[in-house]
Amino acid sequence: MNVYKFDEERSRREQAEREQQPRRPSGPPALNLPDIIVWLAGILIAIHLVRMFILPVAWDNLVVVLFAFWPVKYSVLANMSALDLASSLWAFVTYSLLHGGATHIIFNLLWMAIFGSAVARRFGAGRFLLFSALCSVGGALAHLATHWGETVPMVGASAAISGQMAAAIRFVFELGGPLGAFRRTDRAAYFVPAQPLADCFRNQQVLVFVAVWFGLNLFFGIMSGPAAGQPASVAWQAHIGGFVAGLALFPFLDPVPQRRF
Repeated sequence: MNVYKFDEERSRREQAEREQQPRRPSGPPALNLPDIIVWLAGILIAIHLVRMFILPVAWDNLVVVLFAFWPVKYSVLANMSALDLASSLWAFVTYSLLHGGATHIIFNLLWMAIFGSAVARRFGAGRFLLFSALCSVGGALAHLATHWGETVPMVGASAAISGQMAAAIRFVFELGGPLGAFRRTDRAAYFVPAQPLADCFRNQQVLVFVAVWFGLNLFFGIMSGPAAGQPASVAWQAHIGGFVAGLALFPFLDPVPQRRF
């Protein structure tokens, strides 16, 4: 009986010690990205690999004809076939699924991992995809307005990612946001209320970021492809179009009520 009581007491004491010991944090996964970012990156990489290593050249050329954004198509709409006419509509989004080379897609995926992840956490997958598609449209419209009738196709997710950057700056630098002066590190950091746009641009961090971003776009646009690692010129007007679209669309898709004063 004494032995039983001793074992029972020791077992109770050991259990209490285990409960008092701090639990080892599981920590974030090695790839701490929202699922939609991982899946979207995987789709973009898969499309690029299929085009580069599986599709015959003729088929890849057909993909570019049907899914890239060709400004020239919109100057000859009356003379196009039904297929070309349809492709001129879906191309406002599908051009963002194609890339011109490894460097092109790597840079885009890095930017998307940084800024797209913040927006995806706040918006959720559905809103994030809709928002990105609309920013792609905004980028295509800006490119079309400045390259009317041009026979060179445009590809790349840069306009959509520029829109994601624009959305991210609306909240990541706020107090309590993931990059704010007083920041949080939990999930709630991505749900801080956004300030009105005018107040957002009084934030020095936002102004510096936007100035650097615009400067880089102008630099790459002037220096053309070699500076950006692309064989063709950088469609910097599309980047700006996507960015402006992101700023304009953010309040309509933001699930968090805007901060008001």
